[in-house]
Amino acid sequence: MPADATAHVRIARPSRDLAAAERFWVSGLGLDVLYRHQADGTPGRHALLMVGWPDAAWHLELVHDPAAPVEPRPTPEDLLVVYLAEEVPAPLVDRLERHGGKRVPAHNPYWDTWGVTVRDPDGYALVLSTRDWSHS
Repeated sequence: MPADATAHVRIARPSRDLAAAERFWVSGLGLDVLYRHQADGTPGRHALLMVGWPDAAWHLELVHDPAAPVEPRPTPEDLLVVYLAEEVPAPLVDRLERHGGKRVPAHNPYWDTWGVTVRDPDGYALVLSTRDWSHS
């Protein structure tokens, strides 16, 4: 497969608690579980959870190694932005908060103007943007 717009993208991140992450991303945002693997104690065989929308060209891989956990260290600019092209539905934000998210002000005020920022259980920011995706 060429390195172009047809290539699938995987965004991989460490997670403290895959069950909490699943509640946020699946029950909260509405992504599907695409794959999961439980840690079995074998060195290098960590637990992982892949979530996404089945037809999307990207997915999120959340990883946890109970034998050698990696602490998530998100920066203020580590954002996953979902462009909704409409107002952010209040019930969606409420659902994300009920499933472990925390609505926060954005580090960059641009995102407060054009959306809502919610931190996931590992501290990473999800931005739900009212804008549509454009290259301008």
